[in-house]
Amino acid sequence: MWTCPKCGRSFKNQNQDHYCGKAPETIDEYITSQPEEAQPYLNQVREAIRTALPEAQERISWSMPTYWKGYNIIHFAGFKKHIGLYPGPEAVIEFAEQLKEYKTSKGTIQLPLNKPLPLKLIAEIAHWCDTTGNHP
Repeated sequence: MWTCPKCGRSFKNQNQDHYCGKAPETIDEYITSQPEEAQPYLNQVREAIRTALPEAQERISWSMPTYWKGYNIIHFAGFKKHIGLYPGPEAVIEFAEQLKEYKTSKGTIQLPLNKPLPLKLIAEIAHWCDTTGNHP
């Protein structure tokens, strides 16, 4: 077990990525709390999802930006070297061909910050999650 020296939470993995302190209450608050170099990328992902899901509410769930319409549709989060997109496992399977160049795992897509973001694909995935009912 590893204990974060900042917040005191314990984790199974050494130096586990997590959010220290009080969870943000809005997506704006979440983005401004991230490293300055990651903020433009997070704003791009946010805009792609907002465009795809204009009826969805923005909220924070699991300390991450979330799009919601009576249920969570999709989440995203910032990390040191990537943005995590969380559309659920069915979406990762459905879009596997288009996601070949990205690291994926069950329900997760890692979008590296050293490449242009696939904003059109992000929007397609968000729309698919909403219209099919496959949610994280």
